[in-house]
Amino acid sequence: MTSPPLLEARDLVVRYPGTPRDAPPALQGVSFTLSRGERLAIVGESGSGKTTLARALLRLLTPQAGQVLLRGEDLAILNAEELRARRHAMQMIFQDPIASLDPRMRIEDIVAEPLDCGMERVDRATRHARVVELVESMGLPASMLARRPRTFSGGQAQRIAIARALICGPEILLCDEPVASLDLSTRRQVLSLLRARCEERGLALVFISHDLPAVYRLCDRVLVLHRGRVVEEGPVREVFSRPRHDYTRRLLAAVPVPDPVLARAARAASAR
Repeated sequence: MTSPPLLEARDLVVRYPGTPRDAPPALQGVSFTLSRGERLAIVGESGSGKTTLARALLRLLTPQAGQVLLRGEDLAILNAEELRARRHAMQMIFQDPIASLDPRMRIEDIVAEPLDCGMERVDRATRHARVVELVESMGLPASMLARRPRTFSGGQAQRIAIARALICGPEILLCDEPVASLDLSTRRQVLSLLRARCEERGLALVFISHDLPAVYRLCDRVLVLHRGRVVEEGPVREVFSRPRHDYTRRLLAAVPVPDPVLARAARAASAR
């Protein structure tokens, strides 16, 4: 008997309160699977349902229909304590790194917060050692642990956020536009760091982005969302070089940065 996927979404439907009855839901029957160590991109224009899907996967909102299964276990049937324990397997990295860090806290306490809030209890020496190891693996000096977030650049703050996400040993990183607010050079550094940490730890990645060049370089597979529906899915190189859906072709044609690989894919898509 084969083991279940690490993460699976089955026919997710999400409708926000107050949405007119004749308006389509934010998510309309979204399904996909994620294997251990796989890097899956979720792409689409603003309003396509990307962030709604991320929130549904973490059960930060409750779908009106469908299931989210972690290692085959339905998260919807768990009580609050059980869900809290499972959430350590899925950690989130947000778009705005500065806003995602509590300005009143020291960096050491921010990075260690998942340990402090989790089921595992560690002594202060072990806690400090873990924080130092992770922060230094992000290319930051341990001497900055007593500082507050406001003293850091966006790229440094995102490295701190990644360290916080990794400290409890997750199996999945869920990234919602994690480099959208960074300049081009810093964006490349953070993407390289994300890839390296996923590879060395065997982590699965859900990478939500409209940055198609970043998707091409970082991810194995891509899922294209349009108006809350999955319109195309497959290996990144295949989908980008031979898109089947008109919407995917339009996304490729709209890539705003000079990228020779995606430029060729966009020209091929527009010629179809």
